[in-house]
Amino acid sequence: MGFNMYFYFCYVEHKVIIVGLDNAGKTTILYQFLMNEVVHTSPTIGSNVEEIVVKKTHFLMWDIGGQESLRSSWNTYYSNTEVMHVYTALEKINVCFLFSFSQDLRKAAVLIFANKQDMKGCMSAAEISKYLTLSSIKDHPWHIQSCCALTGEGCNAPQTRAV
Repeated sequence: MGFNMYFYFCYVEHKVIIVGLDNAGKTTILYQFLMNEVVHTSPTIGSNVEEIVVKKTHFLMWDIGGQESLRSSWNTYYSNTEVMHVYTALEKINVCFLFSFSQDLRKAAVLIFANKQDMKGCMSAAEISKYLTLSSIKDHPWHIQSCCALTGEGCNAPQTRAV
């Protein structure tokens, strides 16, 4: 009886939305988490949803298409969620508008992956952090790290850091 009550009260679930511009590597990273391998992907129209379980923590991962025509629908996913943003380390586009314009995301934990670190001319996680002025985010937790979705390097953070 005690064990069952312990399990009941220790169950933790996080809803995580994976956002980023089109072709950033969101789906590739999701399936690196899920299967620890690269899968052939095509542009996401709408969303992919997968559950990842680490110990007693369940992550319901919503991979949302990044095409410009789909971005206006992102806010429908924001309620009671954490954010994983996949940022192509080759782009110099400030996408922090996500966090400043949505009341639903003001307290969300944010994990940013600086993807495509294998590409020549990419920015490091530190350079992206400075470019996006992440140090100015004081009201909720955030973390940025470099990764390469194609090799899996740096793609294990959600399993070691609870979002």
